[in-house]
Amino acid sequence: MKVPVKVDGRELTLSNLDKVLYPDNGFTKAEIIDYYSRVAPVLLPHLRGRPLTVKRYPNGVTGQSFFEKNAPEHTPDWVRRVNLPAPGSTKNRETIDFAVVDDLPTLVYYANLAALELHVPQWRVDDDGQALPPDTLVFDLDPGPPATIVECTRVALMLREVLGAEGLTALPKTSGSKGMQLYADWDRREEPSAYAKRLAQLLEKEHPDQVVSVMTKKARPGKVFIDWSQNNPAKTTVAPYSLRAREQPTVSTPLTWEEVEGCEHPEDLVFTAPDVLARVEKHGDLFSRA
Repeated sequence: MKVPVKVDGRELTLSNLDKVLYPDNGFTKAEIIDYYSRVAPVLLPHLRGRPLTVKRYPNGVTGQSFFEKNAPEHTPDWVRRVNLPAPGSTKNRETIDFAVVDDLPTLVYYANLAALELHVPQWRVDDDGQALPPDTLVFDLDPGPPATIVECTRVALMLREVLGAEGLTALPKTSGSKGMQLYADWDRREEPSAYAKRLAQLLEKEHPDQVVSVMTKKARPGKVFIDWSQNNPAKTTVAPYSLRAREQPTVSTPLTWEEVEGCEHPEDLVFTAPDVLARVEKHGDLFSRA
């Protein structure tokens, strides 16, 4: 069944609204579109100007999925697109036409495509579609079992202290999966990956039982891997307020530092779409840098 709707003056056709995309709790496509529509006021500022990579789950989180960078030919002409170089493209493309989610209709359009996960780089494009220098520094904290997000919070507090001493204010969020991330405004004092790598190696040296800065799987059991490589301009990180394709409709959720400090159990920092809408109503955008 297809349903024509008008969103901020744009005409869209929504389909399969009763299709269950999270089987464990019956969360439907209609609920996904509703979530993204309602969280849009705090989500869109983190997507605007950033080339979009989506992870689509047309048959739900237990079905086949695929990453999509190139906006398909059938993408509506009102969706903003930017043509950018694609070094190392797996499909041997020299350039890719990325969509940019600048408005609610575009967000709803992608939600209707079952684009559950929204991933963006740490840089934006200008009005002419040219890439700008990175404006965000990110540290992705990934726990090696049996470590959990609880151990990530301890490392996040260490990183907050180091960044603070460097004059950078860190903002924490869950990954919506098993780890978490720290973001900071980036002043381009040097190449961001090199800077982030140095801080990760510093913490690894100071806390070798808790921190690892290399991606090697065998080095990570029981420790937290500080992934500094997410600052590579070719890489993306899940956006704040994006859904994740887990058993439940969990969300990459901005946190207060009090929540980070007080985390004692992994479930303390698990938030689903309804939880996040309630949090936004209470706190506004905890990731706002205004």
